[in-house]
Amino acid sequence: MKGQVVAEVAVVPIGTGDAGLSHYIAACLEILEGREDLSYQLTPMGTVIEGSLEKVLDVTRQMHEVPFDRGASRVVTSLKIDERRDKPSTMASKVESVLKLRPSIKA
Repeated sequence: MKGQVVAEVAVVPIGTGDAGLSHYIAACLEILEGREDLSYQLTPMGTVIEGSLEKVLDVTRQMHEVPFDRGASRVVTSLKIDERRDKPSTMASKVESVLKLRPSIKA
């Protein structure tokens, strides 16, 4: 059964002349804002996206282009995809699975 995937995307512009990257990341998130077909959560080390594989791959490609559009000469984008076909999996269900085993951990 095909369904949603949970993916982690990290877009890293290189050679920008500035150690700060938050303005690039904020611009990448504009690609995700307002989309009803994807859910996302910003984390300190990337962005977790939930949706169909096709849409996640497409939005990742769009996010990869953002730093180039803003003057970066090199961009490294990492993408991890978690796809389950035996049962539904979401960002929330993955966290809940861990918290059931370790209720003292705060999400």
